[in-house]
Amino acid sequence: MDLDDQMRRYFGTADLGAVPAEAFAAGLEHVRVDLGLERDRSRRFALWTLLFTLDAAPDLDVVFKDPADRDAARTLMEMSEKMSSNEGPA
Repeated sequence: MDLDDQMRRYFGTADLGAVPAEAFAAGLEHVRVDLGLERDRSRRFALWTLLFTLDAAPDLDVVFKDPADRDAARTLMEMSEKMSSNEGPA
């Protein structure tokens, strides 16, 4: 799953700054519904990651029944946190 493709699918554009608040909320809901319906582990992880990057991800225990998937999600969260803390002022 390409992130830009997913942005266009759920929000109509890859430029989230151009998405009105109502359309953004509707797009998030669409992602959540698709996440709930998706059975393929890798696609579920990709959808959860999209929600995570948009600060709208559901709890890991709700989404991932497999401990390996939860561990992978935690690793992503830790990596994201490290990247954010390393960005600092330019």
